[in-house]
Amino acid sequence: MIKNFFVTSIIYIFLITNGFSAGSSSSGGDGGAMKSSYEKAVSYIKSAKKLEKKGKLEKANKKYAKAQKLLLKSNKKKPNKPDTLNYLGFTTRKLGDFENGEKYYLQGLAINPTHIGINEYLGELYVATGRHNLAVERLEVLKGCNCEEYEELKAIIAGEKVSKY
Repeated sequence: MIKNFFVTSIIYIFLITNGFSAGSSSSGGDGGAMKSSYEKAVSYIKSAKKLEKKGKLEKANKKYAKAQKLLLKSNKKKPNKPDTLNYLGFTTRKLGDFENGEKYYLQGLAINPTHIGINEYLGELYVATGRHNLAVERLEVLKGCNCEEYEELKAIIAGEKVSKY
């Protein structure tokens, strides 16, 4: 009986040890082999925002371009996800293509009209393109959200600050 317990314990320890090492190798080596295209894109966007904040626009734009490529791949694989369309609109706008950025935002709003991120970013696009009345409409959608996106868009519309993103 003690022998069975000992053998079982060794097998159990072996399985746990191998399970942990397999888990760490899949998330270690290349920084996240199991991440989806969408998740990788979000990481690039976060990094690009930080670079942009520091005034490193060329480097930020390279990250936005990489994110955009991954988001297009993600949207092709799993089409019409509002979060993906939001970031597609965002990266496209950040890369200077306001027309196509707006198309992605509007496509996302057709699926989820109250999407907080899309409404904020589309409002920012409208401010940037001189369509103040449309920006105010996006702000109205966000009015009851009690979220920072409402406050940020409100400040941008009022001309108090430039978007931090």
